[in-house]
Amino acid sequence: MRKKHRIFIAINLPAEVKKFLAGYQKKQTKLPSKWVIEDNLHITLLFLGHITDEELGSVCMAAKNVSGRHKILDIRLSKIEYGPEGKIPPRMIWAIGEKSKQLSLLKKDLQDSLLEKVNFSADFKAFSPHITLAKISAFAWRQIEPEERPEIEENIDLTFTVESIEIMESELRRRGPIYTTIESMLLLNHQ
Repeated sequence: MRKKHRIFIAINLPAEVKKFLAGYQKKQTKLPSKWVIEDNLHITLLFLGHITDEELGSVCMAAKNVSGRHKILDIRLSKIEYGPEGKIPPRMIWAIGEKSKQLSLLKKDLQDSLLEKVNFSADFKAFSPHITLAKISAFAWRQIEPEERPEIEENIDLTFTVESIEIMESELRRRGPIYTTIESMLLLNHQ
């Protein structure tokens, strides 16, 4: 049987952004949640699932072509809140970013380029960047009296520049996933 890789395409965050976001868990010690380790904080553009070595090669080539068509961009993170919106109980705590036409076009171009190369669940909704900070235990959440559940809604103002996209492999382990960068693709460096 051929080895398969659990692959996603992501935007990795600058160290200072990761440090700021990881510090949020110190504020929410009573929440029934599993916090994402600082090194693993990222924005997922596409989750491709389990793919073969051959498919991985095609993904890397396609992503390199796509990155060469898109310029460096800025992302502004504006809020930390429960997510997804309207889910009760919430599934996570996340930092959300402002929607951007440039980022949406990058994600759409990646998805369109990869649909013919890899079988994955495409997402045609408008792209809203978010960073998962913690996953919430639904069972434990239901055990907390509603009036005792912590309020999670904090406005933040973090802007960072995205110069590359990364092909990432996720290895699931008992203590949490280990992410490895397979390849990094630079975005265009001119206006």
